[in-house]
Amino acid sequence: MLRRAILSTGILFALAVLPALPSALAEERVDLDVIQKIKTEAFDNSQVMEHMFYLSEVHGPRLTNSRGFFSAADWAAKRLGEWGIPANLEKWTYGGRGWNITRFSAHLIEPQYAPLIGFPLAWSTGTNGPVTAEVVMATLSNEKDLQDNKGKLKGKIVLQGPARELAMSMQAMGRRLSDADLADRATTPLPVIGILPPARGGNANREFQNKLLAFLHDEAPVAVVRIGAAPGDGGTVFGQGGGSRDPKDPSAPPMVVLTPEHFNRMVRLIQHKIPVKMELEVQTNFDERTDSVNVIGQIQGGRKKDEVVMIGAHLDSWQGGTGATDNAAGSSVMLEVMRILKVLNLKLDRSVRIGLWGGEEEGLLGSRAYVTKHFADRATMKPLPEHAKLDVYFNVDAGSGRIRGMNLGGNDALRPVITEWFRPFADLGAGTVSNRTVGGAGGTDHQSFDAVGIPGFSFIQDPLEYGARTHHSNMDVYDRIQGGDLAQMAAIVTSFVYNAANREDMLPRKPLPKPQPQRQQGTVGGATPSASN
Repeated sequence: MLRRAILSTGILFALAVLPALPSALAEERVDLDVIQKIKTEAFDNSQVMEHMFYLSEVHGPRLTNSRGFFSAADWAAKRLGEWGIPANLEKWTYGGRGWNITRFSAHLIEPQYAPLIGFPLAWSTGTNGPVTAEVVMATLSNEKDLQDNKGKLKGKIVLQGPARELAMSMQAMGRRLSDADLADRATTPLPVIGILPPARGGNANREFQNKLLAFLHDEAPVAVVRIGAAPGDGGTVFGQGGGSRDPKDPSAPPMVVLTPEHFNRMVRLIQHKIPVKMELEVQTNFDERTDSVNVIGQIQGGRKKDEVVMIGAHLDSWQGGTGATDNAAGSSVMLEVMRILKVLNLKLDRSVRIGLWGGEEEGLLGSRAYVTKHFADRATMKPLPEHAKLDVYFNVDAGSGRIRGMNLGGNDALRPVITEWFRPFADLGAGTVSNRTVGGAGGTDHQSFDAVGIPGFSFIQDPLEYGARTHHSNMDVYDRIQGGDLAQMAAIVTSFVYNAANREDMLPRKPLPKPQPQRQQGTVGGATPSASN
């Protein structure tokens, strides 16, 4: 009894003299009754595949500033309004052109007829109706190649580059993360120290690409045909930009990407000196508007309504498919989160805001513009008044696979918080907490927020077929979406938003970064740092 009394007194004394635990380390309260309501609405009354249908089947593809992009933005803002969530299209300066495909067909004519699988590359021009021409090969990878081919390509359809050997597929294209995979994600790798950083060749490559466009403009081939990038085969064609979105750059001739099997066949025929002819029709047009839009909607909070919890995903896509897994999936999940919050009429102390971004595929342009306008310019790192009021930003952009965990991005103070928030979803396969700075979706819109010191996070997701089949390909379509996975994502993100909106304290932040003068963003070929992309 005496020993117990001494121990009890000692514990009380320690609690009295020790400083209070930081809120991130205190017990994190999770309202399981509310979480169950969220789960029920997300699974039993899901509308996420209905959002998917409209964004991908009706309005896809959604290349930034294309007709599909603007119609999708209008639809999303209207849908939020129908749920009683005020929404608007907030303009930002894109500085490039929109581009639309209106017709495409490709056929091998000689030595035998065959339909060809492929699609036009972004920002290239069209043919003047159907054109039949001789097919030739040309390597155009450096300035010597340009000189060697000068005067040889006019009136020809040019196969740019060599064939690609295709290995027999021995593995399934789709997969889910195993326990071992998740355990590896949860382990922060040791840094590599004492090794020189790699040389940066971005500007040199951009300079050559501009020279290549100028060369092709002057040489005037009928069209340039490229082979679909690895790992595409079996009718899956990976491709994105070919021309330049900058109206000041030379216009690109019609540029097309074909499935490797069809490209390789023509290469072999030419190597055997057998004449090859193609018939090609490409109809495209440009939209010269230089402003784009982000879709912004907000549910007003209660006693802390000036503070904001934000969610988002990029609305734009590439043009090969309908932009289903990249990223109508993320946009549909975030729209569903807003619907669930509204239909359940959940108490929210903080306001909840959604952002659906344009220009992600060209370098996170829409979200960067929004962050610069509202929170801070990374070049100066001088926070604006709204900076202190944005609690957290959650992003989804890694395809249609269910959430398995979260990347903390170096913000380890959040580990106990996020661990507790995931507990009600252990039965749905989620709970891995990683402190890696990238993973799941690598370069995507949460980085625009993280770059100015606002907690911004992506989720770890099952890869499914994302890298193997759908990412920036003609197979990025509605049929490759897993509806149950999207419902799981909506349930988890909604619960995270609810927990953050009603938490007494805002989430802990990393130190404010140093100023980061922005690197020039390239426009040729639509280069993007996104892995989500």
